[in-house]
Amino acid sequence: MALIKVENLAISFKIKGKDIPAVKNISFEIEHGETLAIVGESGSGKSVTALSILQLLPYPLASHPTGSIHVDGFNVIGADDATMHKIRGNKISMIFQEPMTSLNPLHTIEKQINETLLIHKGMNKKQAANRVRELLDLVGLEATEDRLNAFPHQLSGGQRQRVMIAMALANEPDLLIADEPTTALDVTIQAQILELLKELQERLGMAILLITHDLGIVRRMAKTVCVMTDGVVVEQAPTEELFTSPKHDYTKMLLEAEPKGLPYRKEINAAEIIRGDNLKVYFPIKKGLLKRTVDYVRAVDDISVSVKAGHTVGIVGESGSGKSTLGLALLRLLKSEGEIAYCGKSIQNKSWNELRPLRSDIQIVFQDPYSSLSPRLSVGQIVEEGLLVHQGNGDREERRALISKTLEEVGIDGNAQDRYPHEFSGGQRQRISIARALILKPKFIVLDEPTSALDMSVQAQIVDLLRDLQSKYDLAYLFISHDLKVVRAMADTVLVMKNGKIVEQGPAEQIFDTPQTTYTKALMKAAFDLATL
Repeated sequence: MALIKVENLAISFKIKGKDIPAVKNISFEIEHGETLAIVGESGSGKSVTALSILQLLPYPLASHPTGSIHVDGFNVIGADDATMHKIRGNKISMIFQEPMTSLNPLHTIEKQINETLLIHKGMNKKQAANRVRELLDLVGLEATEDRLNAFPHQLSGGQRQRVMIAMALANEPDLLIADEPTTALDVTIQAQILELLKELQERLGMAILLITHDLGIVRRMAKTVCVMTDGVVVEQAPTEELFTSPKHDYTKMLLEAEPKGLPYRKEINAAEIIRGDNLKVYFPIKKGLLKRTVDYVRAVDDISVSVKAGHTVGIVGESGSGKSTLGLALLRLLKSEGEIAYCGKSIQNKSWNELRPLRSDIQIVFQDPYSSLSPRLSVGQIVEEGLLVHQGNGDREERRALISKTLEEVGIDGNAQDRYPHEFSGGQRQRISIARALILKPKFIVLDEPTSALDMSVQAQIVDLLRDLQSKYDLAYLFISHDLKVVRAMADTVLVMKNGKIVEQGPAEQIFDTPQTTYTKALMKAAFDLATL
């Protein structure tokens, strides 16, 4: 008997009195100890399918017009809370995409893991404490007192994901559902987490349902693959067969969808737009009753960088290496030591008011377009905001015409400016973020992980858009990313950062083809091993 058997499953959501289908008559099985991957772009129905297995959808808003979900032969659709309580955690556990939003910020790591043990296993506090240490050791985290008493914000992204895995494994489930478990992580941490999941699967004999849009991960992890789009499974096959001879056009598109090509040829003697010399950003570490400064976190430690018109400087490195801090320092959004010059003139010691006229020339696009766009403002109001700040009210119709033109330039219908961010996909929201920066006709844009939250096919579209805009307007980019495939498609020069310092820098071809330092070689190996497996 299969561990999980899904037959003709349909999922609908009631919105404004209408039933909107999200998943349409899909079927698949997961055997004991095997890994099934469900792949597809955002909105394809992957996550709602996984949540249905645990009956975690918002019922009765969500419903199953047809189909069944059998767990060890028992149909869980319509099961009562007491029954699902026995299945959740004990038989099936789940780890989510973003551990920072899944972990309680007010509870220590130890409390969050032992809560599962106290509820499901009936352990006493001493037994739970011992088991927590075993679980942390199992997922590769040393169970020190500092670690046990730490809060989620005190851990790195990779450490938080390991904690989530420890919580999911606490009751030794038969099935682990991993929903985009590595999307927000650095390539080296991705490789570690994937290796950890494989080791744990072999050791514990559990099955894995892997939800992802990264086909490199699928090829490394899964035995069988289901490809979903618009709520339908369009292809289902053993992994190697699907990769070597895909049948459906959508599958072929997914396999080909990744950022390709190289940056456009640039003018070598282009004007320097922004320069930072010997930049330092230190954050004090305060301890004791009087909160005296005992040391500093050297987030940016004596770094120099120059960006020319029409050129892209890529900044790569793991989380915590200082990439984003360097970008914010160059924009004078963080206090720093050293010298910053814009178009040859020093801006390091200028006051906030003195910098204000320059703000329209230097812009930033953030990692997560959903959290960086106000849900209370229409798209037109969001894009218009910079115009109102820097150019005054002026003529409203002229502003609306300019907003429409800018939206169309980034691939959004100009008539959509009265709609709101939640009405757009992730890729469309990122295009809106780019339009907000672009409407002021800047010379320099900091792009802080602008593609990491997006599907592969959408990543490729955004990279093409950014390259086209750069060519058209001679824009200077500082491109911050841990995705080396994207950096290779964008950057002329690459800086590799670790612990606030530059460990290697040079032309992109040199860094990618003949890296010199051990750290850079490890980054490249992790990135391209994942891409080619």
